[in-house]
Amino acid sequence: MTHVTALDGFVPTPDRQREFRNVLGCFGTGVTVVTCMTDRGPMGITANSFSAVSLEPPLVLWCPAHSSHRFKAFASARHYAIQVLAQGQKDLGLAFAKDGFSFDHCAWEQNEWGVPVLTETLARFECEAHALHEAGDHAIAVGRVLRAHANEGTPLLFTQGTYGSFTPFD
Repeated sequence: MTHVTALDGFVPTPDRQREFRNVLGCFGTGVTVVTCMTDRGPMGITANSFSAVSLEPPLVLWCPAHSSHRFKAFASARHYAIQVLAQGQKDLGLAFAKDGFSFDHCAWEQNEWGVPVLTETLARFECEAHALHEAGDHAIAVGRVLRAHANEGTPLLFTQGTYGSFTPFD
């Protein structure tokens, strides 16, 4: 990765998308798998664009890409779940990044809203679709959290194109 300083920055034009992605990669994120039910059965997608929005009402967001063949299913889903992956679940994240029907790689069940939920993740937010905003080549999907779960463990993190974990300072 090329080091960019305030003095030698660049304008993020379409021909410099790789460089822009490298700069974005300096911000570490958690890794999630978002799931919904479709006419073809349960579907999932790996996403690192997850954030809290509001405590009252309880809202979270994630950002699916318009270019994803799974976009339409998630954009039209009335309910979905956002699962936060634990440190040892890199392979699960990679499986759902490649194939939206990778449920044979994990334990899951269907919740009362018909959503497939992964049962062995670090955290889970079961949501009702609240809003969908257009945002360039992605959309901002805002969900109202109907139920939240947390387990013990360490989150799986993603930064600068690699997976890792968090080590607190002493």
